[in-house]
Amino acid sequence: MTEEEDQPRVHGPRDALPEHEVRSALLALLDEAGTVTATQAAARLGYSSGLCSFHLRQLARYGRIEEAPRGGGGRGGARPWRLRTAPEAAEHEEPEGFGELARGLEDESYQRWLASRDAAPEEWRRDEAFSEVVYLTPEEMTAVAEAVRSALEPYRSREADSGARPVGARPVAVVSRVFPLLPGAG
Repeated sequence: MTEEEDQPRVHGPRDALPEHEVRSALLALLDEAGTVTATQAAARLGYSSGLCSFHLRQLARYGRIEEAPRGGGGRGGARPWRLRTAPEAAEHEEPEGFGELARGLEDESYQRWLASRDAAPEEWRRDEAFSEVVYLTPEEMTAVAEAVRSALEPYRSREADSGARPVGARPVAVVSRVFPLLPGAG
């Protein structure tokens, strides 16, 4: 990684970085703990340190978190992260290839959920996965996507404001893909 690629890049609107189970859990952990390294986050959240490291870097690139001062001085070692104290608003373009990677991680998270669902507390053992094929115009397709975003809007502030979360609330992945089925594909 070059020096330039390693620097945090502040990006725009808070919904510019797609919601993701791991990122939500990391933000909640940072809100609670103040600073964490990828290794500490992995131990607390039950994910791999590589997965936590990737999502911590993505959160930094989008201006949600920043590197915290390292204790003990010197280079190398664990990289601690903290929530940004004053996020800046700027326009952004999604990094090349990020959408494909995010979808892969969403799929991986869902497969992990399916494999471990029986170990979850009883009230969390179900999910609301569904799939529908409907016939829409391009305008209607856009309206459906906007309706999903609008339905989630009342809950978005809970990510940054842990005091707004009801007792028992946990990070929940909501994945929506609205796309046309092209003739002759598949």
